[in-house]
Amino acid sequence: MNPGQVVLLGSTICVMLTMHFAVQLISEHLFYWKKPKEQKAIVIITLMAPIYAIDSFFGLLDFQGSKAFFMFLDSIKECYEALVIAKFLALMYSYLNISISKNIVPDEIKGRQIHHSFPMTLFQPRTAHLNHNTLKLLKYWTWQFVVIRPVCSILMITLQLVGAYPSWVSWTFTIILNISVSLALYSLVIFYHVFDKELAPHKPLAKFLCIKGIVFFCFWQGIVLDILVSLGVIRSHHVWLDVEHIEEALQNVLVCVEMVFFSAIQQYAYNVAPYRDDGTSSVKLDKKKE
Repeated sequence: MNPGQVVLLGSTICVMLTMHFAVQLISEHLFYWKKPKEQKAIVIITLMAPIYAIDSFFGLLDFQGSKAFFMFLDSIKECYEALVIAKFLALMYSYLNISISKNIVPDEIKGRQIHHSFPMTLFQPRTAHLNHNTLKLLKYWTWQFVVIRPVCSILMITLQLVGAYPSWVSWTFTIILNISVSLALYSLVIFYHVFDKELAPHKPLAKFLCIKGIVFFCFWQGIVLDILVSLGVIRSHHVWLDVEHIEEALQNVLVCVEMVFFSAIQQYAYNVAPYRDDGTSSVKLDKKKE
């Protein structure tokens, strides 16, 4: 076997392991389907690792694809990331029995103080009180990324295909998307700090780190690879293969490997035990009544 075949085989094994962990966790939740609103969000979040792995694997299968092709693959991951962030906030709302659409906000959490930090203080008061409107605002800050990310992806791919994608356009999209995702993540951090005590039994930090960790590794390792290419550490030794395709291939291999670990960590963060225990408790109560 040549090195390329070994890499492809290893990546295939990693994708299969990621799928195994994800399917196992999802099947457990489907078996103990006690709280559909919560568990539907958990299923969507759990699918993030296998979707990233499969997406990167397709990038390896056609590692000499066009820039538009790789941009399309990246867009799939990032659009799903936007959906996952929104579903994570919905999961936290569900844990606290908050419903924005039905105007349900428990009295015991109303009036709590939200402390904004710079640069949000340029647009919001430094201290705000929690109510239905502030919770709705946090939801909007999260969902704007769900809308902006796909729209930007469609525009970027279209401009790339028609050959109208100069560097200033690329930087414009980068700035818009970074502001958008930062606002979405900021709303999650604010929400966590306000309700850290109530959310503690649900391990929100572990759940959030499973999402943020995937995004963090994919982003920063891409930056590191860019630097290594610029320094000449990563270079092509073949006329038929340029360095950009090598960089894309390395990124895809790393993602395939990393998703195995994240899908395994999800087994702890999004464990089915609370729903299984609920079912056991209800059976015991029924027996006592009889």
